[in-house]
Amino acid sequence: MARNKQRERVAGAAAVVETVDGGLAELIPDRERPRGWTLLIDGAPQSHVDLDDPAHLSFEYQRRLGHIADLAAPPNKPIQVVHLGGGAFTLARYVAATRPRSTQQIVELDAPLVQLVRRELPLDAAARIRVRSTDARAGLGKVQDGWADLIIADVFSGARTPAHLTSTEFLAEVRRVLRPGGFYAANLADGPPLAHLRGQIATAATVFPELALAADPTVLRGRRFGNAVLLASDRELPVAELTRRVATDPHPGRVEHGRALADFTGGATPVTDASAKPSPVPPPAVFR
Repeated sequence: MARNKQRERVAGAAAVVETVDGGLAELIPDRERPRGWTLLIDGAPQSHVDLDDPAHLSFEYQRRLGHIADLAAPPNKPIQVVHLGGGAFTLARYVAATRPRSTQQIVELDAPLVQLVRRELPLDAAARIRVRSTDARAGLGKVQDGWADLIIADVFSGARTPAHLTSTEFLAEVRRVLRPGGFYAANLADGPPLAHLRGQIATAATVFPELALAADPTVLRGRRFGNAVLLASDRELPVAELTRRVATDPHPGRVEHGRALADFTGGATPVTDASAKPSPVPPPAVFR
């Protein structure tokens, strides 16, 4: 079936609008950055990329994922990363720029989206980045035991995380692929009463002994819908440094850990494959 393609003029540059499996994809030029682009799917912002400066992270949650990538190993040390969810490959570009010679795998189900991003926002030819167009959990299942220093999950379908990526069984597979001491980071989206977020923390706690959560305080207080970044590992986390970095972001956030995080979770029940549901539908006002 032919896909709809068109270009529009936005602030003197050509926006790209194309139908992909996930809906209507739009690449919108950044008015402030000559080679900056924002990817939207059905009007929901997914990624921002600056081709001139791939170490620049514009979105709040992506900055927090970037902090975790920075803390996953000593500075400049190459690492092995699995990205579940591709978007515009923002975090893979960031790791390639900040940790040269890193080896990365991107797992993105939407093959037409991958083709669009590769064509319009090409990856550095020298970057060691492999892209697989398959389901995130299925793709993770093909990665060997203990391969990854870092796994980043940022998977949304129709602005919701698919149910099969929210369970203890999924996180057991994540832990299988992580090397001892590796980090798992997940972008989670929720709003009041935060039942999904609390359930995801409880689920991660059944698989990983160390957890931390970074988010805007208003999200943590259940006052608005937003993103929270969960960090999990089998080793002690660099909570103090992560807290410092998150607190000094352009949009300062808070990090919960230990007893405070357990209190926030409030006895939520872990999610299994049998009980899993997609993350909540964002309110329409979120993307206005």
